[in-house]
Amino acid sequence: MKYGFAGDREISVKILELLISLGYRPSFLLVSENENATHTDKLIEVSQLDSSRIFTNKDLKSKDFIEKIKKFEVDYIFGIHYPFIINKELINFPKVGFLNLHPAYLPYNKGWHTPSWAIYEGTKYGATLHFMSEKLDEGDIIHQREVTILPEDTANSLYKRVLDLEYEVFKEAVPQLVSLAPNRVKQIEEGTEHKKTDLENIREISLSEEIKAGDLINKLRALTTNNSDEAAFFVVDGVRYNIQVRIIKE
Repeated sequence: MKYGFAGDREISVKILELLISLGYRPSFLLVSENENATHTDKLIEVSQLDSSRIFTNKDLKSKDFIEKIKKFEVDYIFGIHYPFIINKELINFPKVGFLNLHPAYLPYNKGWHTPSWAIYEGTKYGATLHFMSEKLDEGDIIHQREVTILPEDTANSLYKRVLDLEYEVFKEAVPQLVSLAPNRVKQIEEGTEHKKTDLENIREISLSEEIKAGDLINKLRALTTNNSDEAAFFVVDGVRYNIQVRIIKE
């Protein structure tokens, strides 16, 4: 099995380490040069690749990028939390496919802020390994598992748990990947999808609006992430007050 690896965040490092421990080293590495990248240096260190095999998001815009990586003749590119739009040419380049690991139970919660929307809308949640397609998170499913959303979960705690599940989903799929003939299950037409900007539309709590207690609690849970700029808020005398919650099970 020959592959290129595109990733960021700790989960990508763990999966790259897993593949290498099983005897599969990447043919090339695609990392992020953006200021919010967190694990670029670690991925490079773990890969042990020389600079001629390491590329960045800036290379994605290069007209000759595909030509540069054609020589590697990879079966896959594994995208693990790689935060950039992948064009059609790169999606179709690997012999088997460009695979994406998504923190959601597809077809539910395509796109952004997946744990928030799973709590807010009451949809299934989990982790999915799937073929990448031109349309966001709509490619055929290779393997997925569901996780139970607990009453005490916030978006932040749920996301931490699904990261562990993502690792297990990928690990369980490795035998399929090595066979070069992984499962391909088409997604059903129903499902949900959200843009990055959609979360802003549900953040404000109107103090004059009647709302069921359960709905309010779910909104607060959904908007308790690791970023206070995504929190629910209310306004008094022109001043905004953010709300995040901690739920304790007795």
